[in-house]
Amino acid sequence: MDKILVIVGCTAAGKSELAEAIAARWQHSDGRPATIMAVDSMQVYRGMDIGTAKPSLTAQAATPHTMIDVADPWESFSAARFAAMAEPIMQQHRMENRPLILVAGTVLYLRAILEGMFEGPAANMEIRQALTAQAEKSGSAELHRQLTQVDPVAAQRIHRNDLRRIIRALEVFQITGVGISTLQTQWQAGRPQLNYRIIGVAREKTELNRRINQRVGLMLEQGLLQEVRTLLEHPKGLSMQAREAVGYKQMIEYLAGTLPLDEALERIKIQTRHLAKLQRTWLKRFDGVKWLDASPQQPASELAGQVMEALLESKVLA
Repeated sequence: MDKILVIVGCTAAGKSELAEAIAARWQHSDGRPATIMAVDSMQVYRGMDIGTAKPSLTAQAATPHTMIDVADPWESFSAARFAAMAEPIMQQHRMENRPLILVAGTVLYLRAILEGMFEGPAANMEIRQALTAQAEKSGSAELHRQLTQVDPVAAQRIHRNDLRRIIRALEVFQITGVGISTLQTQWQAGRPQLNYRIIGVAREKTELNRRINQRVGLMLEQGLLQEVRTLLEHPKGLSMQAREAVGYKQMIEYLAGTLPLDEALERIKIQTRHLAKLQRTWLKRFDGVKWLDASPQQPASELAGQVMEALLESKVLA
């Protein structure tokens, strides 16, 4: 079995801290710790550090990290592109029998690298702009209703407020005449099957909300506002995808004068809690997850010990 461990859980559950603690214990034969791959749609962007809860430079120096800072914030990014970049890294670790820990911040990206994903047609800006204009006039719910008619499977997966993904699904249908849910089942033929073990970090809802609120406050203290200012000052600006990221969207609205700071921070907390709720729904679709209940005061090192003990007989950690 490949030495691949996948860590899943809601945002702010403590996945990164757990991965770092496990990596320090799970070493290659040459003494180097396991590599951590950040499977996250926003940590790929350079300069988007605080708002994405990217591992600190100290953490990255102590433990090898990959798939962080691989794109500029004015670029569009996709699950298919992530998979294309991540696959050779995973195969290199596989050939060298090196341990690899995937920290899943974005479930769609995780599916893309574990199961493969189609590239999809290139963006059609005319269609995209027309759909965006329609959403501004009629709301995202109307576009979601249209998606339900042409691709009910995708509509069931995509939340009615997730405008970016709704527009992409409708765009793909208008370009190809086929639903994006159908195309996404056309996995890459002949790609090697990966063997892996999935660990889930579970926290009680009240505790998770407390951690989310604490994280938002810490991000502001660490300089989130200045980070967003710096990103906006770049001549190339931010892509629509980067602008819509939780934390960045609200800070941009504050800097534009359309939202008071206290309300912007509250919206970040609300949207992060909403994201956690969606993640809980998405993660129910993964089979074979060994869930670990993390108590409020339990350090990551102790939880890592539980993981190592639980997987001691698994060939993944052999």
